[in-house]
Amino acid sequence: MLTIGLTHYLIVSAVLFCAGVFTMATKRNAIGILIGVELVLNSANVNLVAFDRYRAGLMDGQIAALFVIVLAAAEAALAVAICMNFYKNLVTVDVDQGDVLRG
Repeated sequence: MLTIGLTHYLIVSAVLFCAGVFTMATKRNAIGILIGVELVLNSANVNLVAFDRYRAGLMDGQIAALFVIVLAAAEAALAVAICMNFYKNLVTVDVDQGDVLRG
């Protein structure tokens, strides 16, 4: 019978991290880049909780993961507001068009 251990969680976290970095590197629109950032933050959360469960067990990892979740929510709200303003000014969310906004 297969038991799920720390290695399995680390593999899932590595896959999430790689998917997030790939998404940030290949997407041209701001929303796609935000999704990549969220994937990277979620991979960090998986690591924090997995190490807390299998190594320390003092809930330090879970508390840190809650702080990361709060930080990600604030980052997403701010980034969506910036994207909406970007779209209002340029009628696109293509980040390559951002150099027009220099002033």
